[in-house]
Amino acid sequence: MSATAQTSADRPAPPLPPDPARLLAATGVHKAYQRWRWPRPRRVPVLMGADLSLERGEVVGLVGENGSGKTTLMRILVGDLAADAGTVQLTGTLGYCPQQPVVYPRLTCDEHFELFGGAYRMTAARLHEARLALYEELGFERFAATRADQLSGGTLAKLNLGLALLPDPDILLLDEPYAGFDWDTYQKFWGLVAQRRARGRSVLIVSHFIADQQRFDRIVTLREGRAWSV
Repeated sequence: MSATAQTSADRPAPPLPPDPARLLAATGVHKAYQRWRWPRPRRVPVLMGADLSLERGEVVGLVGENGSGKTTLMRILVGDLAADAGTVQLTGTLGYCPQQPVVYPRLTCDEHFELFGGAYRMTAARLHEARLALYEELGFERFAATRADQLSGGTLAKLNLGLALLPDPDILLLDEPYAGFDWDTYQKFWGLVAQRRARGRSVLIVSHFIADQQRFDRIVTLREGRAWSV
C-alpha cells in the first residue's frame, strides 16, 4: 500500500479498513505546537494530514528535513505523544528505539535488559537467550556489567537498539538507530533487520538521509506536513 498523504486539513480521512497484511496504519495525522511569536503565542503546524502504512515483512525509511516532523510522527505512532487529529492502528507487538537513549545512568547493560525484560513480561529463559544473542549480534557483551553513564556513545546506541529488539516485536520503530555506529556495527545492524524481515517482522527507520536505498522496500518523505512515497 502506498503511504501517501492526500487528506485536507478540513476533511480528515477515515481509518483504513482492516488488512491482515498491514501492521501499522496512520491516517490523517495532524499535530501543531504552540510557539511564542510576538506579540502572542501561535499554533505552528508540523503534521497536516500525514498518512503512513507498514505492511508485514516490510522495511520502510522515513526521511525529511530538520523540523519536518519525523520524530513527532514517530512519537505519535508509539503513543508517546497525542495527535491533534487522525487515527493510528497497530497490530501486534511494538519495539521503539528513540533518537535519544532512554536509559538509567546507574544501571548496567545487564540490569537494563532485566528491567525491560520484566516490562515486556518475558520469561527468565527467553530473556536470557535474547540478551545473549543481542550481545553477540551487536558486539558489546564485554560491557554487560558496565553502567550506562560509563558507556561510549556508540555502545550506548547499541544498548538503546538492543532494548527495542529484546522481545523480537512484530513492529520496530527506529529513530536514527545507527547514529554513532562504526562500519562493522552498521553492517551488523542491517543483518539484524534482514533476519527480522525474513520472519515477517516490519521495520520503520527514521533518518535524516538514506544512504543505502536498496535495503528498503519503500522510502517515505515528510514534506509540508505530509508523507509522500518516493
